[in-house]
Amino acid sequence: MKQIIPVVLVFLAAAFFIATCQQKDKAKEGGPALASVNTPAITAEAKPVTTIQWLDSSKNIGRITEGEKVEITFRFKNTGDKQLVINNVMASCGCTVAEKPEKPIAPGETGIIKSAFNSTGRVGNNHKTITVYANTPEATHTVAFDVEVVAAAAKN
Repeated sequence: MKQIIPVVLVFLAAAFFIATCQQKDKAKEGGPALASVNTPAITAEAKPVTTIQWLDSSKNIGRITEGEKVEITFRFKNTGDKQLVINNVMASCGCTVAEKPEKPIAPGETGIIKSAFNSTGRVGNNHKTITVYANTPEATHTVAFDVEVVAAAAKN
């Protein structure tokens, strides 16, 4: 019996710690804590949303030599009636760096997502994606490019 009590106490302490951490995480995310809080819910209608049309959502770069760095741009147009805000862009791999526009795109205007691909160590066919987060009903969009990287010729 004396052996079970410490095990139960450790289990209860761990459960309490986990529950406390989860509540702190929820509070940081703006989620509900243990007690219900009377705060208005943020709905899609509360955020200004607009629409986007991708002019370039997929590109085939062709063949490049290993070690080359290639810049790729993806064009889009704000087809809605509110400012288009690109909140974030995330590349699928560390070999690709993506850059979002810093300013909102006005209705009817066009913008670009800039990206750069470093082919070092990427011999073969490569399919890379970039996830774009924006104030649109879909919230996320994916653009992609394909590139074939060929090994550099051996130096004599």
